[in-house]
Amino acid sequence: MRFEVEVKYRLSGDSELAARLAGKGVESAAEIVYEDTYLEHPARKLARSNEALRIRRAGDSIQVTYKGPRRRGPIKTREEIELPLGFGPGAFYAVFRLFSNLGFRPVVIVRKTRRPYFLRHHGRLVEVALDFAEGIGTFAEVETIAETESDLPCAQRTVLDLAASLGLTEIEPRSYRRMLQEQRIKGRRRMPGRMLTASKS
Repeated sequence: MRFEVEVKYRLSGDSELAARLAGKGVESAAEIVYEDTYLEHPARKLARSNEALRIRRAGDSIQVTYKGPRRRGPIKTREEIELPLGFGPGAFYAVFRLFSNLGFRPVVIVRKTRRPYFLRHHGRLVEVALDFAEGIGTFAEVETIAETESDLPCAQRTVLDLAASLGLTEIEPRSYRRMLQEQRIKGRRRMPGRMLTASKS
């Protein structure tokens, strides 16, 4: 079983973190634009159980990712299953239609531009990703993969230690999906007030 071990941090900008990574001799990989379409299960609420199912477009590549419920521990740790499913818009629409025909429906689309950095910390490969998420802001995600349950404590310590050494402090526990959904709910709550004001004028 493969586990994603990750902490997300909110940034006011990415220049300071980029400079700290450069100071460690780490250069960024090529920037990637992601479009993540999150799907809801036809019979149960995935968000309620902290699960997630998404179709991701990363450039031309298409993949489907399932993320299991968050496990106990100091940072976000969950099972991750990722399947590559082809290239190009034709592959995306085929996958989307497959899930639609099975009753899944899209609930939110997250678009973000990511600048990834890869480095070894305590002998483990770690990704530090600088993300600009549309409509949300700028973030850093520090992530590694644990291949077994027994490896989880070491993976968690590695992520937290690297984040501390980079001066990251403002943890953002919410997913991008959740942040966008909360913004949508707030927008709906404000809408009646604006309409009422307009009708009185």
